[in-house]
Amino acid sequence: MRIDMKKIVIVLLGAIAMQAQAQLLPVFGGERAGVAALSFLKNDMSPRSVALGGASVALNADEYSIWTNPAAIADLESFNAATSNFSLGAGINQSFLSVVAPRKNKISSWGFSLNVLNSGAMKERTEFQPEGTGREVFVTNGAAGLTYAQQLSSMFRLGVTLKYIYENVAEFYNHTMTADVSFLYETDFKELNFAVMVQNFGGNSSLTGDYLATAFNRSPLESLERSAVPNVFSLGMSMVPWKDEHHAIRTALQLNHPTDNAENIRLGVEYSYLKLLDVRMGYKINVIGQNWPTFGFGVRSRIGGHPLHIDYATNPTNFMGFQHLIGVRFAINKDL
Repeated sequence: MRIDMKKIVIVLLGAIAMQAQAQLLPVFGGERAGVAALSFLKNDMSPRSVALGGASVALNADEYSIWTNPAAIADLESFNAATSNFSLGAGINQSFLSVVAPRKNKISSWGFSLNVLNSGAMKERTEFQPEGTGREVFVTNGAAGLTYAQQLSSMFRLGVTLKYIYENVAEFYNHTMTADVSFLYETDFKELNFAVMVQNFGGNSSLTGDYLATAFNRSPLESLERSAVPNVFSLGMSMVPWKDEHHAIRTALQLNHPTDNAENIRLGVEYSYLKLLDVRMGYKINVIGQNWPTFGFGVRSRIGGHPLHIDYATNPTNFMGFQHLIGVRFAINKDL
């Protein structure tokens, strides 16, 4: 069985390489910027991942794996939950919630996630009333996901997330569906992992509605142009090159191929002390507006005998300043 799974992984990686070979040079792909809608789906909601520069698709399982790689939740052995809040700037906040429940067979898990962005109140303005019409509008985006992951062998995992997407901009609405499909291959050499994920795979959709802020010289607009969802193809690896009884260092590398921007590379390193403190740093290559390293940390506490983790990450940007992400994750200790 192990030999068969190795063959499968080799075939998958070969297919991936053939698909991406024309895009490995990071100078290509920038002309695709802005061709997809629902960009909130690309915002990283895992503090661990953000601190590692987004190099997270091949990480070992944690409570945010339902976001970074759904296949990894097959390794989780107890019920767990995670939540995070992302401050994007300009009063815009995005929140994430997930729960994972392993099945009794101990080789598969179910998960549920909720991802919501809200703009806060904004003044409605027109060319005839630039100071405002006296009305406030909101932008709300939401995604509800159902995840299933299973161990196909001792080394190979498969995960799928189906997501219902909702968008509301003033009086206009949009509904669509997407899927995340991922694979995780774990080895016994220095915790070396390989992973592949297709995120936000789905069709085109558009906002619909007929609201007009002013009727002067206007025709009712019932539907806007159809746009694609921001699909991202990711290929990554991670490993622990050094560890002893108290310390460990994990490294991660990831290549992203988005449909609405240039290809980019993510690098990350994580230092752990006694599983009580994690210090993380990452860097993004060929991401416009991201010239500084990302960084963050995580601390472990407990509620009774159940582990509780608090994670923080910051993403320094050239134009939006420092973006902050804080999260809390909790797991049931089945040893009690």
